[in-house]
Amino acid sequence: MSSRGKNYLAEREKVEPATRYTLREAVELVVSTARAKFDETVDAALRLGVNPKHADQMVRGSVVLPHGLGKSVSVLVFAKGDKEKEALDAGADYTGSDDLIEKIKGGWLEFDRVVATPDMMGSVGKLGKILGPRGLMPNPKVGTVTFDVKNAVQELKAGKVEFRVERAGIVHSPVGKVSFGSEKLVDNILALIDTIVKLKPASSKGTYLKTISLSTTMGPGVKVDTVDVRNTLRTG
Repeated sequence: MSSRGKNYLAEREKVEPATRYTLREAVELVVSTARAKFDETVDAALRLGVNPKHADQMVRGSVVLPHGLGKSVSVLVFAKGDKEKEALDAGADYTGSDDLIEKIKGGWLEFDRVVATPDMMGSVGKLGKILGPRGLMPNPKVGTVTFDVKNAVQELKAGKVEFRVERAGIVHSPVGKVSFGSEKLVDNILALIDTIVKLKPASSKGTYLKTISLSTTMGPGVKVDTVDVRNTLRTG
């Protein structure tokens, strides 16, 4: 007996498992399969021709999606003095230094993203076992360890997403909400893929962008034609 609900199974009937749809077709299909009572998130999964076990083939970065993610993001900034004020003026929800570190050690985790100035990382590093597994540890490679806290906070609030290839060579990332509609979702997806393509490691041989799949929170996966995506990026 299937563990899937009847609504999921009904929507899955709309999708041809062997078909790789154009990006626009795939997005429209994904949106049409969303039947939850809440505004579902649309996710992208990209399988890359890399071996993450090799340090020189690790793909990691960030991108500010043109239309954001459709949700408010709570940002915490570890900073002192003028940089703390700069963070607050930029829209940070929480700022501080040792006081926040102790609060987090006590179990407080009411925030979505974390930024830190470089001078704070010696202390913030003590939170590695808490923030690391949750994907919240600041990292200079994605712009969250910086003295330019104003820009970092504003980008996160605007819908900046971080991504990192997993062991199986797959990058997972949210790209917006069903309520965005096809046009905005296509823009966001292309921005994500374009950034990932530009990060192709020099040591990666053969096909880099192997497969692309889209899905909603509660819906079935839809395969995307990678040739169509590459052509769109070239002409876009």
